[in-house]
Amino acid sequence: MNRNPPDYRYRTYRNGILKNDLTVFNVTIRDTDLFIRADSDLTPIASASVHRHRSSIETYIITHPEFLTSLTPVSYDELAPKIVREMMKASEKAGVGPMAAVAGAVAEQVGRDLLPDTRNLIIENGGDIYIKSSADVHVGLFAGRSPLSDRVSIKVRKEEMPLGVCTSSGTVGHSLSFGCADACCVKCKSVALADAAATAVGNFVKSNQDIQSALKAGMEIEGVLGIVIIVGKHLGVIGDIELVEV
Repeated sequence: MNRNPPDYRYRTYRNGILKNDLTVFNVTIRDTDLFIRADSDLTPIASASVHRHRSSIETYIITHPEFLTSLTPVSYDELAPKIVREMMKASEKAGVGPMAAVAGAVAEQVGRDLLPDTRNLIIENGGDIYIKSSADVHVGLFAGRSPLSDRVSIKVRKEEMPLGVCTSSGTVGHSLSFGCADACCVKCKSVALADAAATAVGNFVKSNQDIQSALKAGMEIEGVLGIVIIVGKHLGVIGDIELVEV
């Protein structure tokens, strides 16, 4: 038995998103790295979508540098590009900076652009997932060195899609977190909100003793449907979450 934890650098956790006969392809543009499953290869459309939405964010940051650096919500700007406004709304609800929603927002906006061309679509962007499928989907929970990593998955029912399932970690990956959770996974209709909320809830967790209070605080964020937190061998769950043993 291999006791080494899955390697985040090689995205091995992506194998737990879905296993079926969908077409798999990647779109990587600078630090955006999308792992996509769809009914067919939509690389050209997805690439154009990523370029468009990244350009919207990058152009906005040039004239509003606080959008990039703030760790708290910024003032809502009705004249900002759509994806920027979505990030602002998500960060306001979660009480974090707008860039805490960027991965989820990109996955969501690209997903909306691709849906006219595919019935089934799953987009993963650094642990943040947009899901629209004609069948139920199981999303595996990767939690680094935790013994619970890759041992359970979240069942997402087809009737509740499109849906966002996003994960923040204080021990895995490069995202900024002020907590120590191996995985803080949040389920929302909005992927941008799920991303921002996962960061906010993860920041609450300084030890396994904070799991229950973090779960409670997370459910107070408007739009959050359910949360799973993993810290070492400890797991907490709240809300509309169906866990399945892998």
